[in-house]
Amino acid sequence: MKIIKQVGIIFFVCWISQILETALPFDFPASVIGMLLLLALLFSGALKVDHIREKSDFLLANMAFFFIPAGVSIINYLDVLKSCALQLAVICLVSTVITFAATAYGMKATLYLIRKKGRRKGGER
Repeated sequence: MKIIKQVGIIFFVCWISQILETALPFDFPASVIGMLLLLALLFSGALKVDHIREKSDFLLANMAFFFIPAGVSIINYLDVLKSCALQLAVICLVSTVITFAATAYGMKATLYLIRKKGRRKGGER
């Protein structure tokens, strides 16, 4: 019964995000709206992590299965991909480097702020 309740909560948030997507005057993915809604509910305390822990752990553990249909459908467009393979390779390489750099600088800034906060409280880290 606990799993059904957790699935119901997640489906309810997804349903509300679908409604909000149609109500917005601009394009915005319902999945992103759903994630933001879930985050807002968790931060506000209206929803506790324990209310969705088991189902979210299951979804995270099986995430690879959700990408299989998208990966298989790429086969239908191999001719299109072959015509722009060099551009795709450059885009993948550049975006990977940018992602690594953004992550590194983000972590550096986070560690700096943690150390700064620790020094203000009087404890040296």
